[in-house]
Amino acid sequence: MTGTLDRRSHAYRPDLADIRLRDRVAADRYTEGAPAHVTVPVASVSPRPDPDCGIDTQVLMGETLRVFDQSDGWAWVQLDADFYVGYVRLDAIGQGAGAATHVVSVPRSFVYPGPDLRFPHRAAVSMGSRVKVTGAAETRGTPYALLDDGTAMIAAHLRPVGETAPEDAVSVALRFLHTPYLWGGRSGFGIDCSGLVQMALSMTGTPAPRDSDQQAASLGSVIDPARDGLARGDLVFWKGHAGFLEDAETLLHASGGTMTVTREPLEDAIARIARLYGPPTGYRRP
Repeated sequence: MTGTLDRRSHAYRPDLADIRLRDRVAADRYTEGAPAHVTVPVASVSPRPDPDCGIDTQVLMGETLRVFDQSDGWAWVQLDADFYVGYVRLDAIGQGAGAATHVVSVPRSFVYPGPDLRFPHRAAVSMGSRVKVTGAAETRGTPYALLDDGTAMIAAHLRPVGETAPEDAVSVALRFLHTPYLWGGRSGFGIDCSGLVQMALSMTGTPAPRDSDQQAASLGSVIDPARDGLARGDLVFWKGHAGFLEDAETLLHASGGTMTVTREPLEDAIARIARLYGPPTGYRRP
């Protein structure tokens, strides 16, 4: 029975499983887990508790998760936003779900020790990170948001939780042009193809699963380019790859070819990718 459940989105091991899976999987014991939140700018999520293991995805400051187990400096968790399951370093998370009020709405921003851009910054954070704003200040005409730990951020770089981006997902993705490609990356410091799709859609109010095969199976509706045509915002999928259409002829994607977020003619991308991975496997309209 357990073989029917995707381990990326269902928390179960032979010794322990999410209590919500009690009737679906066999395990020595079950737990409902404990709420937690990320306390560092970016935390890696790995398939094993091993610092030398490649990463599956990333979780950002202030994002929430559920901790099912802790051992040897690692936590076995499930992310609340997209239900991804994996291992995160214990020193990257704090107890409780936190109380974020705002989301970072630009690709990258800085956290300062106080409301002054001339102060040495304490941290750099990515779009999608969550913070708790408790006040406001202005220095030399620049408005700042004051955070609950006494630090400050540029107010214009934040948006209230629940308020979506005013532009479309493609416009959000375009903000990441030239961002380095990073396998498993999901931040303004490094991002992969499905991470770019997920980030851009989520910032515009459309939840999306993490990996390209999950996206290809669930986002929006299937379209036939010959019948339906292609338009801005459509998604193109290959085996293990995904990208947006900036327009009917231009692909916008995090490319392993250039190792950056880039745009290129769709026909050129299809021909280039086909040599290694074959033709597109599908098109969807979110």
